[in-house]
Amino acid sequence: MSNQITVLLADDHAVMRSGLRLLIDNQADMHVVGEAGDGLQAIDQAAALQPDVVLLDLTMPKIDGLTSLKQIRERAPHTRVLILTMHADEQYLREALSRGAAGYVVKQAADQEVLSAIRAVMRGELYIHPSMTKALLGDLVKEPGSIGPREPIELLSDRELHVIRQVARGYTNQEVAEKLSLSVKTVETYRARAMEKLSLTSRAALVRYAMEQGWLNE
Repeated sequence: MSNQITVLLADDHAVMRSGLRLLIDNQADMHVVGEAGDGLQAIDQAAALQPDVVLLDLTMPKIDGLTSLKQIRERAPHTRVLILTMHADEQYLREALSRGAAGYVVKQAADQEVLSAIRAVMRGELYIHPSMTKALLGDLVKEPGSIGPREPIELLSDRELHVIRQVARGYTNQEVAEKLSLSVKTVETYRARAMEKLSLTSRAALVRYAMEQGWLNE
């Protein structure tokens, strides 16, 4: 059906892809439109199919998942990339977020969590596996200066605040522009101004800041 969530599976293990396909295709609101067994296939399939969501493994032949992620975001800008990996490591999480991932789930997660993550990123939310959220927050506590000094959030204009909150939740510049009836260039300007005022230099830093502000729980 046209209103179903279309999903591309990118994992080098055929058994894993088979299990995910069965799980997803059994849902009334989503279905698998393609599979990829390596990073190059993932990029090409995402560009060709323009799926709503790519379930992407980080450990992939030919091109690793993080490199694939960046190219998928460039060639399929409306596609949400949901990392599904065995690496429960906050460094991988930070890097994935900085390259535009919309979510991060570890493979030990229950089937229902994978489905919940897919639906969450389709709603424009950022989904992070609970154990990884704790790790990210713990990293903030251990390195309080990692985000850098920030000026008060009150310095942001209403429009800058609206734009940066949408970006933090995983929306692309194009999607924010459509939601707010603005040009992409204008959204980019508001985003850049807000990031500068808050002294944030990456999307990962923005997400951590958004978590501190409680934006992702609203």
